[in-house]
Amino acid sequence: MDQEIRLEISKWLAGFGIDSQPSDGMSTTIIIFACLLLAGIAYFIVRRVVIRAVNMVIQRSKVTWDDVFMRHKVLEKLAMVVPAIVLNLLIPIALTEHPLLSGLVDRLLSIWLVVLMIRAIYAALDAVDEISDVNLVGRRLPVKSFVQLTKLFLFFVGIIVSISILADQSPVYFLSGLGVATGFVMLVFRDTILGFVAGIQLAANRMVSKGDWIQMDKYGADGAVEEVSLTTVKVRNWDKTITMIPAYALVSDAFRNWRGMSESGGRRIKRAVNIDINSIKFLTEDDRNRLSKINCLKEYFPAKINEIRESNAKVSDLDMIVNGRHLTNVGTFRAYLQEYLQRHDKVHKDMTLMVRQLAPTTEGLPIEIYIFTNDTRWAFYEAIQADIFDHIFAVLPEFGLQAFQAPTGNDIRSLKSVKVEG
Repeated sequence: MDQEIRLEISKWLAGFGIDSQPSDGMSTTIIIFACLLLAGIAYFIVRRVVIRAVNMVIQRSKVTWDDVFMRHKVLEKLAMVVPAIVLNLLIPIALTEHPLLSGLVDRLLSIWLVVLMIRAIYAALDAVDEISDVNLVGRRLPVKSFVQLTKLFLFFVGIIVSISILADQSPVYFLSGLGVATGFVMLVFRDTILGFVAGIQLAANRMVSKGDWIQMDKYGADGAVEEVSLTTVKVRNWDKTITMIPAYALVSDAFRNWRGMSESGGRRIKRAVNIDINSIKFLTEDDRNRLSKINCLKEYFPAKINEIRESNAKVSDLDMIVNGRHLTNVGTFRAYLQEYLQRHDKVHKDMTLMVRQLAPTTEGLPIEIYIFTNDTRWAFYEAIQADIFDHIFAVLPEFGLQAFQAPTGNDIRSLKSVKVEG
């Protein structure tokens, strides 16, 4: 067939008065030019007709994932494969009179075809990675790690196939020699291998996902996970700095994941107010009458007074206040806080709600609030916590209590002025 084509070209050139033999360079050049022209036409048809029609269909579709593939130009990169295939089939025919050159060009075209195929697959993998960023499954699984691993695998496959094409050997021949280089590969790609294994463990156990708030003091990380890749985990800290953590460190070292807090719908407040012990006292009759008007204590006083009366019925000589049980301002204050928090619309009622007294210290008697807010958003959580403690500090004087505060410069100056006046 090649000889027939060359003979026809020679006759066609003879018509223009050009003396050409079927085997000379002029015929070969014309055949090569024709092959290039056919490859260009094939690419034009695929790029301008087929792909344009497909893109129009994609733009009209309601799904969004196909738009991502279009944005990454997957079809355009696949279109480059078409002229490569055409040239790979036709150029060797054009060079039958030059076997050495034909073999070299054939191998180079085959390698070019492999590169174009891998390039198109890379674009498709990038599209899959982008789709996973907005997909719930993608947030739970380290898709980027698998994408990077697949790219790495394809890279090595491309190298092995290209070398086998150049050497005219089977790829199996080169794969059989990889066992010798295993130690070298393990050393060079240590972080990659550890990261891949860690990525599988992180995904299987759902230890960390994109969007999770994690805290890892060893690496100075305290923020939201932005990216889980093959070797590293990218964390954007709350101060807007970026921390990169090795993926395997999340498996081998301890870290805190706040995802459970977000999923539960409650965020803990665990804070104490220190009461000045000198302000603690028994309630008088006037105190009880005044405090009984507080809505949160209207049910507390009758029940508590009956309980104390029943207990004191067994005690003699109640004229001494230390004998028997009596209401105290700090105990009443705890009861008030318990009821106040029960009625608070921002406190999660299905989680632990407790007001407790801790061991006294040199800074007073700690009354701790242990509750959960029903809003886990940081700014709203802080606002709820501040509102609750604003109220607590404001109502302390109503119970005759004072918050402990270490002496300041003004306190010391006041003491000096009193001493001078004395």
